[in-house]
Amino acid sequence: MDLVETPKRRRGRELEEAILAAGWAQLIDGGYYGFTIDAVAERAETSRSVIYRRFDDRDALLEATLTYGLNQGRTEPPDTGSLREDVLESLRRSNRSRAAIAPIMSVFMGAYFSESGRTFADVRQRAFGERAGRSLDIILERAVARGEADPARLTPRVRTVATDLYRHDLLMTAAPLSDEQLVAIVDEIFLPLVRPLRDGP
Repeated sequence: MDLVETPKRRRGRELEEAILAAGWAQLIDGGYYGFTIDAVAERAETSRSVIYRRFDDRDALLEATLTYGLNQGRTEPPDTGSLREDVLESLRRSNRSRAAIAPIMSVFMGAYFSESGRTFADVRQRAFGERAGRSLDIILERAVARGEADPARLTPRVRTVATDLYRHDLLMTAAPLSDEQLVAIVDEIFLPLVRPLRDGP
């Protein structure tokens, strides 16, 4: 007689992880308006009541899902021993892991902003908190210690210019940047702005 294996009942963190993973998949596939409690429950193979026991409403589930999704694939900042290579590797990682979802997130944010008034800066702060921009801070701190960057030149705008330009180009083209484009951002714009000024030619 064959025995039918009973599906394992998920609890606690395992269940919440399944709900958030289903929510992220639903957000990517269905966009803002396709993100409903029913749709997420179906993907997670659970019930509305289970979701409502953990999240007060759709907005709470959406914010938790965004935090979950935007933190997927995050790694420690690269440490190659070179400011140029660290920034390039950081941009290359983003290009590999984030480029595919950037156009979808752009469309999502338009709908999200129209209903909630929240911007991507709000979403990013909610998702990363004090860790927002910390990876770049670590890279720059190392570069200053090696004498590759002048702390007096690292204004808030200069510090983020490479990632800002990357995000701009990504959203404008809705496609991953070529490695040549990444190198141009770093070599032609970022490094000349942060390197110590030298006397003489």
